[in-house]
Amino acid sequence: MQNRSQWGTRLGFLLAAMGSAIGLGNIWRFPATAYENGGGAFFVPYLFALLTAGIPLLIMEYTIGHKYRGSAPKSLGRVSKGFEWIGWWQVLISFVISTYYGAIIAWAIMYSYYSFGQTWGDDTTGFFTGDFLQMTDAGAFGGLVPTILIPLIIVWVLVLGILLAGVKKGIELANKIFIPLLAVLFLIIVIRAVTLPGAAEGLNEFFQPNWSEIMNGSVWVAAYGQIFFSLSIGFAIMITYSSYLSKKSDITNNAFITGFGNSSFELLAGIGVFGALGFMAQSTGQEFTDVVQGGVMLAFSVFPQIINEMPVMSGLFGFLFFASLTLAGLSSLISISETYVAGVQEKFNVSRTASVLIGGGIAAVISIAYASQGGLVLLDTVDYFINNYGVALAGLFEVVAVAWFARGLKDLQNHANSVSDIQLGGWWRFCLGFITPIVLGYMMLQNIRNEVTGDPYEGYPIEFLFNFGWIVALGAMMFGAVLTIKKWPNKDLDYKRESSVETSEDKEVAQ
Repeated sequence: MQNRSQWGTRLGFLLAAMGSAIGLGNIWRFPATAYENGGGAFFVPYLFALLTAGIPLLIMEYTIGHKYRGSAPKSLGRVSKGFEWIGWWQVLISFVISTYYGAIIAWAIMYSYYSFGQTWGDDTTGFFTGDFLQMTDAGAFGGLVPTILIPLIIVWVLVLGILLAGVKKGIELANKIFIPLLAVLFLIIVIRAVTLPGAAEGLNEFFQPNWSEIMNGSVWVAAYGQIFFSLSIGFAIMITYSSYLSKKSDITNNAFITGFGNSSFELLAGIGVFGALGFMAQSTGQEFTDVVQGGVMLAFSVFPQIINEMPVMSGLFGFLFFASLTLAGLSSLISISETYVAGVQEKFNVSRTASVLIGGGIAAVISIAYASQGGLVLLDTVDYFINNYGVALAGLFEVVAVAWFARGLKDLQNHANSVSDIQLGGWWRFCLGFITPIVLGYMMLQNIRNEVTGDPYEGYPIEFLFNFGWIVALGAMMFGAVLTIKKWPNKDLDYKRESSVETSEDKEVAQ
């Protein structure tokens, strides 16, 4: 029997897990979320959410993957036969996300190049939406944009090449390069940002606590939402990655290191972003509230403005920032793609090469749609619906299924405790059985209420939102159920064998 792929070292796994968690949202979502929800006071609910939902969910997913030794559909199916569809649902959500994630990385690659000559000029927003994206009206695709298509092809060639190399020689090796390099680059960015004139004002805005917001329920929901989306929970990623761990790996320690490592980078990103925003506010004479943005426009409109205002080494600063976005995006895209590579390989009993070329190849072809003139509107729509009605809902189903219906938390707790220094108790089961489902359920109700009572998302055409929003989100759920019809090869005999035998490689990696 061929042994399951494994990480070469514990550090390799941790870097890969943190590489998945540390993505574009850490840089452009967290700082604005914190600022809008009480500044320094936001860190209280944020830390509470990390300890009561983020790390407990990480431990649960690590334990499921480690105990059941399979992709997300296979592992969840081993928890309980009816849960396999949740795993496929999560895998398909990751597949959808992978189709547009590469486009954002392609933008970052081009902006790394544009930084040295500040090609975007003075009107950075106009350049981004007009000259660069060549945007058409919402609902129209238009033609392909070569300056996006070419780097997009390069991104997919690189990612598929890493996945073809395997877990140890591909994913682990890539993250051992990407994550330390990302840390060094972003540390340089932060040091430069906080030494700019006006940076102190930006940092004061970021850290100044507005304690009155602590009693606002929406602030707590925002904290849980940030933790949930930033830790790659509910994407099938952490179950897949932990299935490659040796049998003696410390699960709870790994979860705490991953959780706090991700949050540390988010804090570092907040310091760098707000230091730069403070400089921009002072140099342009604007009110600070007028320069704060989050999301795509922070990266591709506001930051180019900041780079324009810098007195020295502006091109280098811009290159470092967009190179950081590229590295963060690549490490996340690799992890997202591995979920369906592993799922297809196991379900259809094909080689890893075939699985990468089939799954990754289809995702790469679909991603070409985001290199069209209507790519940004398409991306914005798919991202909004797949996150709000895909990731969050699938995560809710997963935790409710495992905690309430499978009655598997006690078994998972015993398994984690058998290999971990930090022992889990009743608090862990309480967090997953009550706190997390209540918060995720409330988030879903709020999303649905806003959808029903509010205007169409971003004013986009309703037909477009239905075709590329609702259909995509609901389609992932329904197609996941279809995939469960096919039986697994070998009737899971491999799992029984794997469970009873510990290889010499296990012992070596665990040390």
